[in-house]
Amino acid sequence: MIYGPEHQEIIRSLTKFIDQEINPYVDEWEADGAFPAHELFKKLGDQGFLGVCKPEKYGGLGLDYSYSLAVSETLGQINCGGVPMAIGVQTDMATPALARFGSDYVREAYLRPAIAGDFVACIGVSEPGAGSDVAAIKSHARKAGDDYIINGQKMWITNGAQADFMCMLVNTSDGPMHESKSLIVVPMDSPGITLARKLDKMGMRSSDTAQLFFKDVRVPQRNLIGEEGKGFTYQMMQFQEERLWAAGAGLKPLEKAINDVIDYTRTRVAFGKPLIDNQYIHFRLAELLTEVEQLRSLAYRAVYDYVRGEDVTMLASMAKLKVGRLTREIADACLQYYGGMGFMNETPITRLYRDGRLSSIGGGADEVMLGIICKYMDTLPKQRRG
Repeated sequence: MIYGPEHQEIIRSLTKFIDQEINPYVDEWEADGAFPAHELFKKLGDQGFLGVCKPEKYGGLGLDYSYSLAVSETLGQINCGGVPMAIGVQTDMATPALARFGSDYVREAYLRPAIAGDFVACIGVSEPGAGSDVAAIKSHARKAGDDYIINGQKMWITNGAQADFMCMLVNTSDGPMHESKSLIVVPMDSPGITLARKLDKMGMRSSDTAQLFFKDVRVPQRNLIGEEGKGFTYQMMQFQEERLWAAGAGLKPLEKAINDVIDYTRTRVAFGKPLIDNQYIHFRLAELLTEVEQLRSLAYRAVYDYVRGEDVTMLASMAKLKVGRLTREIADACLQYYGGMGFMNETPITRLYRDGRLSSIGGGADEVMLGIICKYMDTLPKQRRG
């Protein structure tokens, strides 16, 4: 897959936006432990960046998913992981099912303002006892008249302290675990929602992450996304876009880490010569850059197939696995070549080292990705197994 002129125009416009509206403030937001989501998302929405693949009927651009990949890859130019992750939640994690399966009412009420940047969205799946094991969630909703009454809690919720609505996965019946769940749009100003705490994280400092409690929260049944009992299936579909997004968003930070350490080792003299003249360092960085290009090829292929309507569960899982492991490998290797400076928070590599660790956990841990890949290996035709 090669980006065409329309992709390149979006990339140029978003790069300019990042340079003017985001990167000058990243250090301040990191120190504050949050960024002004409503202010920033409104600016992004005004430029059309929050709905590139969403229906034109609700304010989106109606483009195919290759444009979302171009956006996620460009967001990797932001000098931290927290802000692009929060934007990705808005575009590729909390709203895909809403856009695809939501009624006209729920899309008009929530998708349109999310695309415009008037609403901040969050996705409510994880719980203290149910992270990657989505089927184990305990939050539930029972019907009462025309409403659902929701009880439970959600954990590790990105944008949770600033969000206007949550796309929440809850149990709506006592049936089989994969058929008992539904996705419901929950307004975050509803009575009964308590922000228990903003979580203190190792990385992603500029992204607010919350633990939330739900006590007899009343939500209209018309806020249901799609069909009742199909929530698990819808969420698995959302995970595909989340994982493709993560692979794209990881590319630029990895390239930057390698280029930055090249610049540093050219000027850092040890034992009478620049560190870059050490063949081991030179060769190691060449290997790592090759790995980045392999990840790019995998991500591009997965998105190309996804746009054509193919099942990319296996490829998306591979890309998610690879971006997580490669981020950890590159962050660690590059930090090592800074020596003592690599242990200082003033050196940018330390931020990637901290932020990047989440990539092997969020959106499905490495072990879950391996399990998915193994299942699909068993279904491959014999000729594709070699």
